[in-house]
Amino acid sequence: MRKFLFLLLISAVSFAQTNTYEISFDNAVHHEANIKATFPNVKSHELVVSMSRSSPGRYAIHEFAKNVYAFKATDSKGNKLELTRKDPYSWNITGHDGTVNVEYTLFGNRADGTYSQIDNTHAHLNIPATFMYAEELQHRPLEITFNSPEGSNWKVATQLKPVEGNTYMAPDMYYFMDSPTELSDFSLREFKLDGKNIRFVLHHDGTDAELDEYFDQVKRIVQQEKQVFGELPDYDYDEYTFIACYLPNVSGDGMEHRNSTILTDTEGLADGGMKGNIGTVSHEFFHSWNVERIRPNDLEAFDFSEANMSGSLWFAEGFTSYYTNLILHRANILTAEEYIKSLNGTFNYVWNSPAHQFFNPIEMSYQAPFVDAATSVDPVNRENTFISYYSYGSVLGLALDLNLRSKGLNLDDFMKQVWNTYGKTEVSYTIEDLHESLAKYAGAAVADEFFGNYIYKSEMPKYAELFKTVGLKLTQDVDKGYFGASLKANDSLIQIASNPKIDSPAYNANLTSGDQITTVNEDPISSMEDWENIIKESKPGTVLNITFLRDAKQAKSKVTLSKDPTYSINIDENADKKAKKAREAWLATK
Repeated sequence: MRKFLFLLLISAVSFAQTNTYEISFDNAVHHEANIKATFPNVKSHELVVSMSRSSPGRYAIHEFAKNVYAFKATDSKGNKLELTRKDPYSWNITGHDGTVNVEYTLFGNRADGTYSQIDNTHAHLNIPATFMYAEELQHRPLEITFNSPEGSNWKVATQLKPVEGNTYMAPDMYYFMDSPTELSDFSLREFKLDGKNIRFVLHHDGTDAELDEYFDQVKRIVQQEKQVFGELPDYDYDEYTFIACYLPNVSGDGMEHRNSTILTDTEGLADGGMKGNIGTVSHEFFHSWNVERIRPNDLEAFDFSEANMSGSLWFAEGFTSYYTNLILHRANILTAEEYIKSLNGTFNYVWNSPAHQFFNPIEMSYQAPFVDAATSVDPVNRENTFISYYSYGSVLGLALDLNLRSKGLNLDDFMKQVWNTYGKTEVSYTIEDLHESLAKYAGAAVADEFFGNYIYKSEMPKYAELFKTVGLKLTQDVDKGYFGASLKANDSLIQIASNPKIDSPAYNANLTSGDQITTVNEDPISSMEDWENIIKESKPGTVLNITFLRDAKQAKSKVTLSKDPTYSINIDENADKKAKKAREAWLATK
């Protein structure tokens, strides 16, 4: 979110212009919340109140108004006000006496980084999905009271500033919208670092011992990420809150906010969640520097009524993704071998994609409104046209870090420079600013090569050479055959489950998604094991005579397998001492 100016003292006059909200959960069993809001001292003839269409950290449209009903508006005396609807997500209110009270019911049953969930165990509230706002009054301070169900042990976890009891305040609408809140009987762990209070709130069914072990990992992550930038951000109210919910009824996600983050997953700490969820902790906390304060100019100011697009997500999300597992190693959560192994999946996904011919990392970032938790019903061709900016930026961050290290520099210090220039000052940056910053740090030649070849274009860095400088080796299995599309078992048949990749053997043989393979070289095939055995025994150049069904009609095709393009990144045990020393410096705990 944008930089906020806080009102430490609110005068009686300004308090009279404070918007107030109240939320109750009397029908939580049916996933309903009752919400009331009061907008005083309204000067306009018509007040428009709206539900958001987008959410901080998300780039697609979500249309939160679809979960609102039983809406009514009254004046200060309780008189019913006239309503008109000029679009699907707003209510136009006229005839008021300077005060507008609204009340409505919200249905919410998805706990993640975007939506809200209300049930007997908790109220997981993402603010844009929950509360209406009046855009013309967006700069006013506001107060919100959370009414826990009678007899519950629910407490409140939020980055909002406490006022009294369960009442909290925000300096304006933007800060409110950026402040997810969890009400439940959660567990809390916290520690102090450089005068900042770091809190970890967890709603789960696990044990205190599990949480203690997990929190120890969280602390090490916080400390290692601080070392990258040299300091913690200046958190509002000197506090940062992880809001985690690891329960079977939630949806896996993570979402950064200015002084907090949402972490959700179906796995508890005893069910694989200890290892499976810690990467999201690492990723989202890194965002408290990169995204929340090192802020792309094209996301300023965030528009709650439209999709939000940025060409910098390869840096904002991608470089953050590069650090995610690197930090886990530096925090002694992943071994060096585990970290190096983790590079393989992302590396192959990015560099074996045909999408480079269509979009560079900037243009991939522009795709976010179509892919970031976005929904559509028509088939798409993402296998051939899209590479996640998370993954793309991650492997480019890796390449830049190794290139810098080969010259006696490193990505940590570049990130510090960007932090000092754009993060601490909260002056938003452009892609050109990043280019200039890299030139300032490493010289024009390095910056022009990186941006000219890999950001403004979509070329592949010379990874084999870069890996060699830190004692890694990049290899391919030249004897393994490659088909070019994923398959799945379907009713005793093997079905092509994805669009074949452009120029792959399956693509060139005119096979397509949905085709059901019945025989290979006239031998029946009825299981994935059958198919995997064929591929395992086939070398590049092998011809497969395939019979298949398409739209219930039989057809035939010849597929000539090519060399498997999969790369393998491994530690080179025979690397020289200089390379081994460079690897140790790269991976070392700070």
